[in-house]
Amino acid sequence: MIDIGVNLLHPQFDGDREAVLQRAREAGITDMIITGTNIAESRGAMNYCETLGASLFCTAGIHPHDARNAAPGWQDALRALAQHPRVVAIGETGLDFNRNFSPPEAQETVFRGHLAVAREIDLPLFVHDRDASAAVLHAFREVLGPSGNAATNVVVHCFTGNAAALSEYLALGCYIGITGWLCDHRRGAGLRALVPEIPLDRLLVETDAPFLRPQNAPAGADGRRNEPALLPYVIQKLAQCLGEDPERIAEWTARNARRLFRLPLPS
Repeated sequence: MIDIGVNLLHPQFDGDREAVLQRAREAGITDMIITGTNIAESRGAMNYCETLGASLFCTAGIHPHDARNAAPGWQDALRALAQHPRVVAIGETGLDFNRNFSPPEAQETVFRGHLAVAREIDLPLFVHDRDASAAVLHAFREVLGPSGNAATNVVVHCFTGNAAALSEYLALGCYIGITGWLCDHRRGAGLRALVPEIPLDRLLVETDAPFLRPQNAPAGADGRRNEPALLPYVIQKLAQCLGEDPERIAEWTARNARRLFRLPLPS
């Protein structure tokens, strides 16, 4: 199993980060991709991956929440980070019109900058969309080309959108990342109805830890904190929704992750 999105450098993991990694390995997680949400954190994730070993990779980017703080020269810094072999995608980037912690105009400017860098250096995109699918799709077509033909190198991570958004993303060839949102008894109902529409070869799984702890996981001493070792519960719920065997879902999603992020085969 491959967790394509974990916020491993989040302060919630400061007390037991290595133990979290060990539990993930014991749970069958072979590879993890650490999410970079600003330039400094992306650099820290890159250094952590370099130090900790072969099963850790990371993204590099500026989260839409932090777009207003993008400093001059951020694209050059992103290009430099992207040269490192442990950096396998540009992001987390995208648009969040649900909370608007950064003004929409700043979000769109920074998002388009990420798209341009990813196209220039040929790295996949790790995209955030919250209540913003029309604007995200417009940016894809504007920057990546009229058909959005480079969107085959995109994962829309932690997908929570509607049927129309899903259909358009799939038509462009995007991958779809599924988190513990699927397991949420109330909020996940719409997503549970939609996941049968996602072809197996476009499906990816992630924890987005420490957030979105799967509600089908047993209660733990760490309260609501999520971690990569709980990824099997997301896969179990996916398998249930798709009428598939969990092992088959794990195999497909791992294969898709290796293809999109160009990860090496496990030794």
